[in-house]
Amino acid sequence: MRRFARVALLCLGCGLCSLLYGFSQLALSLEQEPGGGRERQAPDPAAPGARRQAGASQAAGSAGRGEAAAGRCKNLSVSFWNSYWMLPSDVCGMNCFWEAAFRYDYVKTHPSEKMHLAVVACGERLEETVTMLRSAVIFSIKPLQFHIFAEDQLHESFKDILDDFPYEGKVNYTLYPITFPTESAAEWKKLFKPCASQRLFLPLILKNVDSLLYVDTDILFLRPVDDIWSFLGKFNATQIAAMAPEHEEPRIGWYNRFARHPYYGVTGINSGVMLMNMTRIRRKYFKNDMTPVRLQWGEILMPLLKKYKLNITWGDQDLLNIMFFHNPESLYVFPCQWNYRPDHCIYGSNCKEAEEEGIFILHGNRGVYHDDKQPTFRAVYEAIKNYSFGDDLVHSLLQPLELELRKTMHTYCGKVYKVFIKQLTKSIRDWYARRSKGR
Repeated sequence: MRRFARVALLCLGCGLCSLLYGFSQLALSLEQEPGGGRERQAPDPAAPGARRQAGASQAAGSAGRGEAAAGRCKNLSVSFWNSYWMLPSDVCGMNCFWEAAFRYDYVKTHPSEKMHLAVVACGERLEETVTMLRSAVIFSIKPLQFHIFAEDQLHESFKDILDDFPYEGKVNYTLYPITFPTESAAEWKKLFKPCASQRLFLPLILKNVDSLLYVDTDILFLRPVDDIWSFLGKFNATQIAAMAPEHEEPRIGWYNRFARHPYYGVTGINSGVMLMNMTRIRRKYFKNDMTPVRLQWGEILMPLLKKYKLNITWGDQDLLNIMFFHNPESLYVFPCQWNYRPDHCIYGSNCKEAEEEGIFILHGNRGVYHDDKQPTFRAVYEAIKNYSFGDDLVHSLLQPLELELRKTMHTYCGKVYKVFIKQLTKSIRDWYARRSKGR
């Protein structure tokens, strides 16, 4: 009899657990994914006003929730680092207790597959930023979450353009205002270029984002974002960020010839493409030359600016060089083809990795996308800007681009124009291969 009672009790317990698990999975399917806002679906062209309604849900600085989610969890994001059990008791609805019990374990074992990409756009950078985002969308495989920091007058234009992107369920975006610490906002905003130093504060603003790829507006992806995102898995236990060298050839390097402050390595680092494990950044205590006490990210920025502001030329990039000079064990350095700039070809080709495998990420600094000084860079920019989603990538992008690149062979960069399409050709081939397999 006792044995029968035990078996019955066991079956009852299993049934109850199954029921609770089912309720928890239903709740998970209705909630937002960890670390970001509710997934934006492609607007239905048949529904009047659908595009405006989707764009309106992306409030500046918010996680982009709909009304139901806002009423349920107010304005607090739920993620691995800010899960239900860590939130105030009045945040969740009536099922909060059960969701807390199941969601935390689910998130630990099923981390978000989204790749988070951030950009800062001010002034006349709208078109350039949109072109960069287009290049990220074309080839990437896993879902993308865009974090766009822009001046208020640009928000409506971003919404109008991005809401017309054919997302196919893989892209979400959130718009944020430009914000700096109140007591020093004016000083940070005018450092180097308008708003450029916003990137320094991303780990403090995006507190619920674990990892992030920051890029300048003048970046173009010639292969999936997934591939640079994979470097996160190559970080050792001490590394918190990844960047490329400022120069490959010391004879033309800027930092080693002119810098009046410490810098990383032999030629410094370029921050136009910066991959960050932001959880590690927020936790780390940095060695510095201002005090024997190690300081955290939020504590070290202003003292660095005060000490070096008369000696820095490239603003926030110089501050990053100083930080990693004192903490070199914290930086992962990736090759130059992940941040290929005019300096890699205008004095002769000096990025061997690009010569062998092609350019992976193109960085058109010095405004080369918008003048005639480097027509090779401009040709790539114009080709991606004018490409229409859904058109044949070979006939509408690759072939016209190659014809334009051949016209630039009178320039130093044009002489090596094949490095500009070598990886692009492979990315297109891989894209069609995935499509044929239904991926």
